[in-house]
Amino acid sequence: RFVVICVDFDGTCVTNEYPEIGKDVPNCIEVLKKLNEKKVNIILLTQRDGKKLTDAVEWFKKNDIKLYGINDNPSQSSWSKSRKVYADLYIDDRNLGCPITLHRSLSDKVFVDWKKVEKMLKEMRVL
Repeated sequence: RFVVICVDFDGTCVTNEYPEIGKDVPNCIEVLKKLNEKKVNIILLTQRDGKKLTDAVEWFKKNDIKLYGINDNPSQSSWSKSRKVYADLYIDDRNLGCPITLHRSLSDKVFVDWKKVEKMLKEMRVL
């Protein structure tokens, strides 16, 4: 099955320290790599732009996580001109229903609970 997942950055992949790059959110890198292994297309969907966006993209490269798109679904332009980026799933600390957690040793702000996300993706047979 062709699967596209949009992933936010701040508060999702790293703790929310915007405009700086926060600390890696536990289990995020491992789950994103598993998605890459399953040939899931990952799109970085963030409000970062300019140098701040470049820094986020570099985080993915540094962690050997392949991106299918950046704030864009490359296959979408053939069937829609909408600004909304199409995906099968969206993982974002601001999404209703996305599991979040708080570990004060990492941050004073909540961030995505990737252990629970991984469990959900397994239940959905994405992983």
